Amino acid sequence: MANEEGWIPIVEEDSVGRRSVPDQRSGGFDPLTGVYHSLLQLDKHQQIPTRPDLDTATFVLSQFPQADQAESRVALIDSATNHRITYAEMHRSINKLASGLYHGLGVQKGDVVFILSPNSLLYPIMCLAVLSVGAVLTTANSLNTESEIAKQVHDSGAKLAIASPEEIHKILPTGVPTLLTSRPKDDSALSIEELIDSSEPLNVPQARPAQSDTAAILYSSGTTGKSKGVLLTHGNIISIMTLLRWSVDISSSQNDVFLCFIPMFHIYGLAFFALGLFCAGITTVLMPRFDFQDMLKAIQTHKVNNIAAVPPVILGLVKYNTGGYDLSSLRRVGSGAAPLSKEVADGFREKFPWVELRPGYGLTETSGGATFFPSNEQAKARLGSSGMLIPSFSAKVVDFETGVALPPYREGELWLKSPAVMKGYLGNEEATTATIDPDGWLKTGDLCYFDGDGFLYIVDRIKELIKHNGYQVISVIFKLFGQRD
Repeated sequence: MANEEGWIPIVEEDSVGRRSVPDQRSGGFDPLTGVYHSLLQLDKHQQIPTRPDLDTATFVLSQFPQADQAESRVALIDSATNHRITYAEMHRSINKLASGLYHGLGVQKGDVVFILSPNSLLYPIMCLAVLSVGAVLTTANSLNTESEIAKQVHDSGAKLAIASPEEIHKILPTGVPTLLTSRPKDDSALSIEELIDSSEPLNVPQARPAQSDTAAILYSSGTTGKSKGVLLTHGNIISIMTLLRWSVDISSSQNDVFLCFIPMFHIYGLAFFALGLFCAGITTVLMPRFDFQDMLKAIQTHKVNNIAAVPPVILGLVKYNTGGYDLSSLRRVGSGAAPLSKEVADGFREKFPWVELRPGYGLTETSGGATFFPSNEQAKARLGSSGMLIPSFSAKVVDFETGVALPPYREGELWLKSPAVMKGYLGNEEATTATIDPDGWLKTGDLCYFDGDGFLYIVDRIKELIKHNGYQVISVIFKLFGQRD
């Protein structure tokens, strides 16, 4: 008979009939509840903040390097122009833009600000300035059509839009007041650059958002098909940024140079590069758009050590000639957004034996994170795995038909619980109820199993699989890198 958690404990009888539950705690699995717990722990100084009135911008800016280091510590480098911004310059620009948005344009706490732009040095500044005034971010793919843009602007309730010059024509039909990212040649429209230059860093409102307030609305096809607005709270984002900083610490990446070609409109790029890595004082080389040769050139030119990638990029590194570029500085490549096959992982490690390859797993609905490989040795020993649950995450593997939580090596749907799990879907109670159960478990829609040591294996995506050149891949890959057909 199943207990309240829907888990049927496995019991054994000894020679005198005494019943006992096998000890499977070594993998983080609790046979009494059917719950997998993270085996990774945060040190006392790494704990996720619980102060109710802490907001995302305040948290990120508090993690910037101290003033004496911030003036020289480089935060961002434009791969195309080599233009650099230090942490101090970035902090000043955030404060000035926040002041311009609040005092000059009247952006208030709770207002939704829509951003449509490729990656740029301004992107993180815009995000943090919007959050600094208590407004809510919603970001979009530059490849989206006018009708898709209009739908998101309307659905999110955006009060202000920010667009790059090449994308502004998609927003103008919505009638929403719009700023350009960069100055137009004829000075015909107000831009973010002008607002930064002309604003004084005046105080912004004292009524700060709470951790429970919405910080971002990110649009995802989610776990049930159609595109929906994922409501991420300040608490969700602070949780995942704290865990990202922890991962930098335990992987000794504090002095690494990271390369960003993941679009910042996506949770992968937003959590890592628009917000999270600044909490660890990291220097990031930023590519406006992905190009394979430009990536190789950036690695060589800027001595890049660390890349957050996706499987097609890793496959490209395996299959194609790297053109004589010096990639010896590279020491770690992460993989996310879709499962990484054993064949591609083997090929990569054979071609780049000095580079650590560490896959991970996450969703927009979990603020981008869920699993992680603490060491390269573990990643090499468990090909096909997405790693272990990161701190604060718990999981269940649930049988589709019975609802019973399953033990290691049994396949079922992955359910997750964490402070990083979304609040719900915007204006869609039906989808929210279908995805998050009354106890706060997020139903991911992914078929999976855990092994006896607590490592997760994603077997298949229940929905949203498409075919491309004979390979089955997650459709988000094409959304990230611009192949619509």
